[in-house]
Amino acid sequence: MTQTRWWWVRHAPVTETNGRVYGSTDPNCDTDNPPAYLALHTILPEDAHWVTSHLRRTKQTAAAIAAAGGRNIDPAEEPDLGEQDFGDWHGMTYDEIYALPTARRFWLAPATMPAPNGESFADLCVRVTRVIHRLTAEWAGRDIIAVAHGGTIRAALALALDLDPETGLRFSTDNISLTRIDHYTGDDGHAENWRVVYMNRQPHMPPKE
Repeated sequence: MTQTRWWWVRHAPVTETNGRVYGSTDPNCDTDNPPAYLALHTILPEDAHWVTSHLRRTKQTAAAIAAAGGRNIDPAEEPDLGEQDFGDWHGMTYDEIYALPTARRFWLAPATMPAPNGESFADLCVRVTRVIHRLTAEWAGRDIIAVAHGGTIRAALALALDLDPETGLRFSTDNISLTRIDHYTGDDGHAENWRVVYMNRQPHMPPKE
């Protein structure tokens, strides 16, 4: 049995957008929380393959974790792990979007409905799943630390639990929280299954096996 461990970290909080939807745009994040990054360094495995999305907030968060523990890392950039593209909704307030007839509370739209000139959560799930399958094969038996986005981590959970995208939207993924998902492949190389070890775990909470 081959076990491949995914350690998903959601990026640090974004504070410079005044509460407006930023999605696939590229604002900075606020990493001024030394105890949290030291705690993440303590939890995350040393010998791991690091990946981020192409957006700077994931790179800044990865750098803050590395700096807290004195690590030297060189994360691979995976653009398809980026956050959902909300198209014309970027820059709008959540109240403005929720006032639209197609929007709803808790998430911006049904999973299969793309934002105007953007993409749907179901679209995001397709591209994220493709990356997960590829990296799981390339780094079989290893640890993968992925610093990514709320939507990306929801997509990973939906894959692991065999959920449709609509159900995957129900997960909460807080900033700098940790989600651990393990992949298992049988000795014959064919039997596969996933296990969610924990999700949305705050850095100060010890991981459990």
